[in-house]
Amino acid sequence: MLKQLLGKLPRKSSKSTANRDHGGNHAANSNASTGSRSSNGKSANSNISSVAANNSAPDVSQNLGNKIHQGVNPKMNGDLGFSQYEGLPGFKDVPSSEKQSLFIRKLNMCCVVFDFTEPMKNLKEKEIKRQTLQELVDYVTSVSGKFSEAAMQEVMKMVSANLFRTFTPQPRENKVVDGVDLEEDEPSMDSAWPHLQIVYEVFLRFVSSAETDAKLAKRYIDQPFILKLLDLFDSEDPREREYLKTILHRIYGKFMVHRPFIRKAINNIFYQFIFETEKYNGIAELLEILGSIINGFALPLKEEHKMFLVRAMIPLHKPRCLAMYHQPLSYCIIQFVEKDCKLADTVIRGLLKYWPITNSSKEVMFLNELEEVLEATQLPEFQRCMVPLFQQLARCLNSSHFQVAERALFLWNNDPIENLIIQNRKVILPIIFPALEKNARNHWNQAVRSLTLNVRKIFEDLDHELFNECLLKFQEDEKKEVEIKARSEAAWKRLEEIATQKAASDAMVVAPRKALTCSASG
Repeated sequence: MLKQLLGKLPRKSSKSTANRDHGGNHAANSNASTGSRSSNGKSANSNISSVAANNSAPDVSQNLGNKIHQGVNPKMNGDLGFSQYEGLPGFKDVPSSEKQSLFIRKLNMCCVVFDFTEPMKNLKEKEIKRQTLQELVDYVTSVSGKFSEAAMQEVMKMVSANLFRTFTPQPRENKVVDGVDLEEDEPSMDSAWPHLQIVYEVFLRFVSSAETDAKLAKRYIDQPFILKLLDLFDSEDPREREYLKTILHRIYGKFMVHRPFIRKAINNIFYQFIFETEKYNGIAELLEILGSIINGFALPLKEEHKMFLVRAMIPLHKPRCLAMYHQPLSYCIIQFVEKDCKLADTVIRGLLKYWPITNSSKEVMFLNELEEVLEATQLPEFQRCMVPLFQQLARCLNSSHFQVAERALFLWNNDPIENLIIQNRKVILPIIFPALEKNARNHWNQAVRSLTLNVRKIFEDLDHELFNECLLKFQEDEKKEVEIKARSEAAWKRLEEIATQKAASDAMVVAPRKALTCSASG
């Protein structure tokens, strides 16, 4: 019986050999069972680390690499089968000479895009891709030696396949009152973010890497690619916009040839937002990028940059949703004024042009920005715009909204601004004195009245003679207003009396005519 059992062993071994031959002659004996399972259509071991643990790592790398090239279609999606979507070995398990090739194979593998709208679908394959993307991050970070052109091409292919997609906007109305979103919904988070985040990380490190040759890479990071990247700024996911902001800034810094095009493309986005849609999710992030760009502008400023300020930056104060991006916009405006103080007059007149009339919270934002601009304003520029400026500030002082009046009065607490006002008090005080007097007498808010009295006292102590002249003129104007009002009331009263008398006389004329008509008919 023992002999019979021993006699059967050679025949069993030959059967295994036949199975290996059927699965692929290039497989080694140590992974024969793996090759047999793959040839039968079942998924290979998805755990990358367990594949890498095999003793003959280079042979396994070649074997699995061939399977990936033969079995994975970059255009596959979550609706197709993934029987051959297998993990590749780690970079540490292959010789240095093969790492670039393995890098390209991993990139090609990650071109497959999965459907995340169904969370429980293709869980195993999604995890394989996530681990592979993480390995790509580590490789791009630690690579030594320039990326080949083929590697660059595959990186851009993988990035494009994963990132460039059509957004489906959430079905909700854009309800904005006083610059505040009434719905206060939580930002929409992309369900595919577990993969998208790592793809963004790969791309960010690729662009930032010293091993990425800008002269070669600009063939693939070209103008059409940049336009598609800018389209992604309309994503509702703030995490995605944050990555895009960092990546676009790195591209602007590394690819000097694209700088004018990037500025022009952002400019066009602003034009469409201001004058057509007033809807775009990434305005704040684009302005943050521009804040850094403007900070690096060489002096003297080019005419192109000044036109950008006038045609795009200043009109951005117009949309109702200013609160969404006012802070980075204000920073950009201040950068321009600090670069060229002569632009202060242009900026202040621009603010006055778009000054809100019925939106109090927006008016407070304008006053905050105005204070920063005035701090950087020199005397000649201040004198050119001070008359229309303080005419508007006088209206703010008399605002029934206490925050607007209070914020305008706080300007006198700023030393550089107070100095400008003091130097030009003979022009400014006559403009704002009526507003100060009306506030001191009649404003409903106690804090506003107190601040008004403080400002009033500053002028009185500084130039008593001018203060008295303004007070006397205000009193004379008040008397004239009373007289005009009395004459107007008297005129209306006379008109009412005349109208009443005429109505009575008309009634008397009509009555006899009716009597005559009745007698004639009788």
